[in-house]
Amino acid sequence: MGLAEYDAGQDGFIDLMELKLMMEKLGAPQTHLGLKSMIKEVDEDIDGKLSFREFLLIFHKAAAGELQEDSGLMALAKLSEIDVALEGVKGAKNFFEAKVQALSSGSKFEAELKAEQDERKREEEERRLRQAAFQELKANFST
Repeated sequence: MGLAEYDAGQDGFIDLMELKLMMEKLGAPQTHLGLKSMIKEVDEDIDGKLSFREFLLIFHKAAAGELQEDSGLMALAKLSEIDVALEGVKGAKNFFEAKVQALSSGSKFEAELKAEQDERKREEEERRLRQAAFQELKANFST
């Protein structure tokens, strides 16, 4: 599981809506204001969304006791099933990426999958037709 799961926009960031979904999935839904203040607390470049670095900051702050016990970030840190100290940055990065993935997977993923399958079917069909045409051609030459 990783944060990448929750990045519906697949831009490597978690925005307000994605954070909202993430918190709901973690069983700690937040108000719009709560979400805004969660992002604000670790949003170093003030772009209104969380990068991987900023996401890591949540865990560092939690570990350092810099988060309020009842804050959304604390809930996120506790519920995310990741201990950056134990898992290390690599584990956290996988976590982040998996979360981004999972969020975006839903319908977008299914649409992409379907498009891919249709594409494959079309290619198969073309290959079959080409082979048939080639066989026919060969048959004409060999008679």
